[in-house]
Amino acid sequence: MSFFEKLKNGLGKTRESVTSKVNSVFSVFTKIDEDFFEELLEALIMADMGTETAEYVTETLKSRVKLKHLQDNEEIKDELKTVLTEILTEKDTKMHLETKPSVILVIGVNGVGKTTSIGKMASFYKSQGKRVLLAAADTFRAAAIEQLDEWARRSGCDIIKNKENSDPASVVFDACRAAKARNTDILICDTAGRLHNKANLMAELNKIARVIEKELPDADKEILIVLDAETGQNAVSQAKLFSETADITGIILTKIDGTAKGGIVLSISKEQNIPVKFIGVGEGIDDLQEFDAESFAKALFSDI
Repeated sequence: MSFFEKLKNGLGKTRESVTSKVNSVFSVFTKIDEDFFEELLEALIMADMGTETAEYVTETLKSRVKLKHLQDNEEIKDELKTVLTEILTEKDTKMHLETKPSVILVIGVNGVGKTTSIGKMASFYKSQGKRVLLAAADTFRAAAIEQLDEWARRSGCDIIKNKENSDPASVVFDACRAAKARNTDILICDTAGRLHNKANLMAELNKIARVIEKELPDADKEILIVLDAETGQNAVSQAKLFSETADITGIILTKIDGTAKGGIVLSISKEQNIPVKFIGVGEGIDDLQEFDAESFAKALFSDI
């Protein structure tokens, strides 16, 4: 099965949620008036797109319908799909890892699949012939170190680790030195996933960032936040919180298969101005892939 087929299957519940809500609005209204747009707004909010994004989509569609003198339902549906697709495709979803080594710093709360995502991402790049090094800088949980160690074995990657409760920045320091010495292509760093107070979180991430900047000043860097699609708008709140403490460049969205809340991709992209860069559509090691906005939009909106 191709990844697009996995994606389309994985988006089944979300697609059904979005499609049923949107199509029901079109089926009820024979006249495209203010009431129609009010109902459409409500349908988009109910499809987990968030109030701000739903309002943007509705107002944009309304102005285009007026500007283009659209009256036919199918034409208006096509215009709606265009507006929704634009939200996803206007962001730069590509990973920028040209230098050697490049660094990926991965952040996010516990339970979203952060360590698993790092393991799958390591496997993804290893399959492309890259030399990947992992840094187990979530030192507050022994389980996180053990889990990442297991993923290193599974993906055939080296790992830099220390004992539980050691200084995370020192692990990253050792990893940066090792990445240079071992001719590594990509260094992927895990970080603590607990939502301790914001001051501590900021201090810890800043310390790690300073170490990377000092040891690998010319390296390309991506800071990715892992979000669980099943948590819906709560994921948007997490993205907002971490954005206040880190310069996030992208999102790894996990567990989108099995949830009807995939519409949050649009609200995260629009409201937090952060592109999705990886998407997970299953438990398998190959079920985390780089995000393709056009394929995602095609899979999600095909039945509208």
